[in-house]
Amino acid sequence: MLHDGPPYANGNIHIGHALNKVLKDIITRSFQMRGYDSNYVPGWDCHGLPIEWKIEEQYRAKGKNKDEVPVNEFRQECREFASHWIKVQSEEFLRLGIEGDFKNPYTTMNFHAEARIAGELLKFAMSGQLYRGSKPVMWSVVERTALAEAEVEYQDVESDMIWVKFPVAEVCRPPETPMATDAGASAIREELQSQHTALCEAAIVIWTTTPWTIPGNRAIAYSPKIAYSLYEVTEAENDFGPQVGEKLIFADALADEAFAKAKLKSRPLFSVSADVLHDITCAHPLSGFGGGYDFPVPLLAGDHVTDDAGTGFVHTAPSHGREDFDVWVSNQDKIFKIYMAAYNAQRSGGYTSQDELSDAIGEVKQSVPLDANNPRIPFPVDDAGFYTKDAPGFGPDREGGAARVIDDKGKKGDANKAVIEALIARNMLFARGRLKHSYPHSWRSKKPVIFRNTPQWFVYMDKDLGDASTLRSRALKAIDQTRFVPAAGQSRLRAMIADRPDWVLSRQRAWGVPICVFADEDGNVLQDEAVNQRILDAFQAEGADAWFAEGARERFLGERAGEPWQQVMDILDVWFDSGSTHTFTLEDRPDMKWPADVYLEGSDQHRGWFHSSLLESCATRGRAPYDTVITHGFTMAEDGRKMSKSLGNQTFPQDIMNQSGADILRLWVATTDYWEDQRLGKAIIQTNVDAYRKLRNTIRWMLGTLAHDTGETVPLAEMPELERLMLHRLAELDELVRKGYDNFDFKRNIRSLLDFMVIELSAFYFDVRKDALYCDAPSSTRRKASLQVVRTLFDCVVTWLAPMLPFTMEEAWLERHPEARSVHLEQFPAVPQEWRDAALAEKWRKIRQVRRVVTGALEIERKEKTIGSSLEAAPVVYVNDEGLQQAIADRDMAEICITSGIDIRHEAPPADAFTLDEVPGVGVVFARAAGEKCARSWRYTDDVGSDPEFPDVSARDAAALHELQALGRL
Repeated sequence: MLHDGPPYANGNIHIGHALNKVLKDIITRSFQMRGYDSNYVPGWDCHGLPIEWKIEEQYRAKGKNKDEVPVNEFRQECREFASHWIKVQSEEFLRLGIEGDFKNPYTTMNFHAEARIAGELLKFAMSGQLYRGSKPVMWSVVERTALAEAEVEYQDVESDMIWVKFPVAEVCRPPETPMATDAGASAIREELQSQHTALCEAAIVIWTTTPWTIPGNRAIAYSPKIAYSLYEVTEAENDFGPQVGEKLIFADALADEAFAKAKLKSRPLFSVSADVLHDITCAHPLSGFGGGYDFPVPLLAGDHVTDDAGTGFVHTAPSHGREDFDVWVSNQDKIFKIYMAAYNAQRSGGYTSQDELSDAIGEVKQSVPLDANNPRIPFPVDDAGFYTKDAPGFGPDREGGAARVIDDKGKKGDANKAVIEALIARNMLFARGRLKHSYPHSWRSKKPVIFRNTPQWFVYMDKDLGDASTLRSRALKAIDQTRFVPAAGQSRLRAMIADRPDWVLSRQRAWGVPICVFADEDGNVLQDEAVNQRILDAFQAEGADAWFAEGARERFLGERAGEPWQQVMDILDVWFDSGSTHTFTLEDRPDMKWPADVYLEGSDQHRGWFHSSLLESCATRGRAPYDTVITHGFTMAEDGRKMSKSLGNQTFPQDIMNQSGADILRLWVATTDYWEDQRLGKAIIQTNVDAYRKLRNTIRWMLGTLAHDTGETVPLAEMPELERLMLHRLAELDELVRKGYDNFDFKRNIRSLLDFMVIELSAFYFDVRKDALYCDAPSSTRRKASLQVVRTLFDCVVTWLAPMLPFTMEEAWLERHPEARSVHLEQFPAVPQEWRDAALAEKWRKIRQVRRVVTGALEIERKEKTIGSSLEAAPVVYVNDEGLQQAIADRDMAEICITSGIDIRHEAPPADAFTLDEVPGVGVVFARAAGEKCARSWRYTDDVGSDPEFPDVSARDAAALHELQALGRL
């Protein structure tokens, strides 16, 4: 059971679709032809932003406002759009030769599917795995929605970069020295006090490429593994910015570069240990600006801090970065103490009662999040990219209105400029510049995204699920129990699961399955089975549109409608949709089974479908929905560059099929190292056309030969050695082909079969046996055995190739077996093990070595036009190798070398003999054949004309003609 990863229903298929579907088709066909019921059910992903975006584009072109359209009317247009492209893609997949249940595919927008997706979500809600939290997520201002990592691509951009000073506000008092009165102890105390004083006058410098996040700064991260020092400015080239005498703390490895950037010279004063950094609290560089930012900025240790670039300190804005958020949350105890101390310092006098103290603690807690789900981290930027009231001086109270980070077209707003100007005015800018770097963009709108703190719905990764396991531990265990092809995929997916944050499920859109839960104002989810059942029944009958219908809240809450439950209107991430497909296909369809044997997609799906399916299934069923995960690479242009419209180097599957046929495209798929990135272009297509032509011609020759087949058989023991050799090779290939299909190694299969058909059949076996097949009498055992072997070769080769080249093999099979329904309803032939004969194969390996030398010698004579055909020759062959002598001792080498005669001599070749370095001990001297040319076999013999009834043929051919005449076939 191969479960189809759903393509997105929003356009014509591209070469990646073709690669993916052909690989799946080869797998299902190859197993079907080996005794399995391998039903393939195609599916489509139908919800989500790409389709919604297309409908919005149509609205904008018509001057229509989406917000003025009833939501279910809009959703219907999205449904119709997806339906159209499902039909188009179905036709294109069928043209590729994809065999599947296209009349009954699965779609995520089917009512039953929407009900099942909702049901899976409600399982998370009822088990306590779903929660509303506030965390930084990647946000598209242009599209007004949160994005998952799988929906993001990276592009190079040029950004503002700034170095900012954070003045030291407080340093823990210097450690006490041992009680002593000697001069040494006194000097140590004075030195420590001097350092303490210097630090209190200093500033810590951070570096960032997102100046707009400075209003969201709440801490500075440092690394205990990095060496830091306090530096003093000794020379300043400019009369603005840092001046002589200023003291600044930097990582030692980065100080010189930073001072050079600011056109300064400095000297180190003393090292600053991690213990000292731990006890430093800074002031915000915007303290007092806009009446805000008067809070302490603590230093927090972070594993993510390095001295590769910047200053060795990381500006930490928990509203705008995942690592920032994590380090902020993990230091709550320290932060609370610092905030509490700052609060106490602002009070006059102590606390007169426990209640007063409790109130103070509560007030401080309101400004400090105490756990990962606390929503009290500020929201400095709104969903349109404007600063809010949580960014004093830059938000709605700013003269001229709020500054903006990114506008509706994805262009940079005025936020960076406003922040930099404010820092300059307060003399907090150390330096500035520009930097070209990689930055996340939405793969749909191609516009930059931002990290911003938003209320979203999450699934816990590390919450105990009641059996001492967590979603993370279950997923990691499932990965270890899954087969990966190639094996490297296991490590890649494992690393992603091990490091991922909680799963963000919500999107702020309209087209999709809603997060169909009710919650109170604190985010607590209503857990009521009766309410849930009403929701699921409605979705099954009416689809997810029921959630957005008028009166939906009262309908679903029923008697609880008077309670203060709020209807959640967010949409589920489409990865949850596709991650749930195993439920309404594998589980619900009687023609399928759960779990799937195989999931196969591109390597990008380690963070996409493989990932979401794993999490969904592990959370609800405790294991992965698959036993094997196969990944393929991406298709590049012929020169190795990425295919792109701008470069004009795209190759479209429709063009290949129109020009050369679908089997040419499928042959390319089968011959690629699909586990890696592969290339495609005109030259590569032509290479496959040439290989296909040779393969097709070989099959056509077999069909022509088998037109004379009467079905007679010759016992294995009575067959000539050459026929037994071919059967031995079939036994070897049978094992190779079956293992190749089992291991999904199609390149090995197609390469082996192509080489066999072109090198071993066309250029050797068929070439040698043409004389017997064309000229031997019908009673000839050699001819009967040869026809029997060709018959067997045809049946094996055509069925083995059918999964990869279905159109060609169907045509060939029905030509040979017109009574059959289809080659694809056949099974691979059973190949008897008694056909194996390793000793015979070794003997014929040596015979073919001698033949190679003879063929090489005759080819020279052909090129020099001494002869036109090898049958005009009767070479003298010198064989000085004992093993080769024994191999050819009882063979008719003239027949094998396709000459009219041959003289084998067991002696060293003369100096003028033709030789090959790779076949030592064999030499050939050309000699012309004697006798007359037989008009039937073209051989030169001494007995042409010996039969008066057939005077122009040899005695052998005359006897054959008499037999044909007696049978009435002449």
